[in-house]
Amino acid sequence: MKCSKYTASGNDFVIFHSDIKEDRTELAKKLCHRQEGIGADGLVVLIPNDDYDFEWQFYNSDGSHADMCGNASRATAHYAYKHGLADKNMTFLTGAGIIKATVESENGKRGVVLSELTPPEIIDSNIKFNSKSYWLINTGVPHIVSFTDNIEEFDIAEARELRHRYNANVNITQVIGGNLRVRTYERGVEDETLACGTGMAACFYRAFKEGKVGDNIEVYPTSGETLYLGYNGKTITFKGEVKNTFNTDWTD
Repeated sequence: MKCSKYTASGNDFVIFHSDIKEDRTELAKKLCHRQEGIGADGLVVLIPNDDYDFEWQFYNSDGSHADMCGNASRATAHYAYKHGLADKNMTFLTGAGIIKATVESENGKRGVVLSELTPPEIIDSNIKFNSKSYWLINTGVPHIVSFTDNIEEFDIAEARELRHRYNANVNITQVIGGNLRVRTYERGVEDETLACGTGMAACFYRAFKEGKVGDNIEVYPTSGETLYLGYNGKTITFKGEVKNTFNTDWTD
């Protein structure tokens, strides 16, 4: 089985395509294992779809399913274009709904990809926890979002408690010069990751709704990369570079 390893904003993924739709929970655990597999935050499998360019199966590193992953949507779009599964402008089906993506530039193993995420939904804007204000927002998957004055201070124990209480990813964000810095604790990985696309989108959406930022900004995750997010009145757009780090044959 030929697999590609991708990174996008510090998130990494194993990606391959297949004609067969089946449960790959155990395979995801093996492939994503950092010591005994290829190592990744998640596994993406592209399979045929009659109505769209393709559909995906997305697994976290622990084998659990996730409806959506923003960084994976960009990496997957680049993979699909490179493998002739879609043109530069594509639509594909995820558990969260239809995703539109555009490969804006492509240079060998690197590319700049823009994804249009599913419409965001504010589930609860009045959560209080440890004297902090949180919003629960669905940007394809649920995210807890809180503002901070010091992005360097991220209480992982508190994030873990919130993750289990609300079954959501947990984010802190700081407004800096009209842009955002973001840190995210992700369920499925069960730790802070270098970046989370839907998490950045949730932070951006809360900041935009509260008038703290405009409708097109830069966002800086822990990975240190720069992402570009925008809001068109309905959906959030999410743009940045992806990289195909290597390709390999996997035999179990």
